[in-house]
Amino acid sequence: MAKTALVLGASGGFGGQVAQALQGAGWTVRRYTRGTDMVAAATGADLIVNGLNPPAYHAWDQLIPQITAQVLAAGKASGATLLIPGNVYPYGIEPGPWNADTPHRPVSRKGRIRSEMEARYRAAADQGQRTILLRGGDFLLPEAPQMVMNRLILGEVAKGKVTTLGDPDALHAYAYLPDMARAAVALVALGQALPAYADIPFGGHAFTNSELAARISRLSGRPMRIKRFPRWIFTLASPVWELARELREMLYLYDHPHRLDPAPLRHWLTDWQDTDLDTVIARHLQGRLMSTQTGK
Repeated sequence: MAKTALVLGASGGFGGQVAQALQGAGWTVRRYTRGTDMVAAATGADLIVNGLNPPAYHAWDQLIPQITAQVLAAGKASGATLLIPGNVYPYGIEPGPWNADTPHRPVSRKGRIRSEMEARYRAAADQGQRTILLRGGDFLLPEAPQMVMNRLILGEVAKGKVTTLGDPDALHAYAYLPDMARAAVALVALGQALPAYADIPFGGHAFTNSELAARISRLSGRPMRIKRFPRWIFTLASPVWELARELREMLYLYDHPHRLDPAPLRHWLTDWQDTDLDTVIARHLQGRLMSTQTGK
């Protein structure tokens, strides 16, 4: 009998990609309608995928705890395993590579909120709530214009510019969402073999903007230069623009070199292979640079 998953935020990046991967693996997928009774919606579900996230960082201090409480209630009532996408915010500026043994020492308000959220899931796991927290860096999804890579970093790539929000030589962690979703479904399939609370980093890819510019030049045969984004705009706009205010405290991630440890995922998924980075970048460039070719 096919297993059933309730996907929260199925129209978003993570939720949408996991919904597709689950369907491809033979799962029955229900898509949660925001604002309805989550406990009722989860009845009969074997898995709850929490892809809900307040858009544009809106009211995280209020909405993240509310979503967490709803998801935990739905998990308890249904007995479903929870699948949660984690991020790198709780680690602050700790040395890497980051994994479950890295201390949570957030340097931002949103890092503290996410760390507190994770603590609630961990406590619930101690009471029997099975949870998989798959932690990724910045999401990569070519068809999603809202992603930082598409909206900003590659925003002027047709003009021969790669935009950087910070140090162009700082290593930055990225998660190609089709890969992350594929890994999530494979981890869910392990069932009881995983610990009750499985905090697993998704290593994905890590590269600097300087490396990205060089890779694009090689793939396209066109020269690229680095353009520094004027970060003062975030300070200027913060009093009247919520997103600018919320982004400003996260700019440290574009200066602090970081990556996620790939070893834990490969411990559980011994045959794991990421999509080649040349292929990932070439997909992002399709329609932006007519002469782009996938690297060999």
